Amino acid sequence: MSLLRTAARASVATRVIGSTHRRQQQRWAAQDAAAAGLNPPAPSEAPTPDAASSVLDQLAQLGELRAAGVLTEAEFEAQKARILSA
Repeated sequence: MSLLRTAARASVATRVIGSTHRRQQQRWAAQDAAAAGLNPPAPSEAPTPDAASSVLDQLAQLGELRAAGVLTEAEFEAQKARILSA
């Protein structure tokens, strides 16, 4: 049982990290384009009808990471604010 729990936690952590990395890369690209006087690139992902369920899934994964001790309370709150503001 603990092996499955560890695998699930690793999967959630990998997804959160990948998502955060993609968003940061998009922000940096937009900042570079703005500094160069260019139009910022369009977001690569268009909003989907199930965006609300995606947000809920991300929040659930964050909750699991916090419960597992992977994230501190401050990190959890920061990531939650980022997800809710997107």
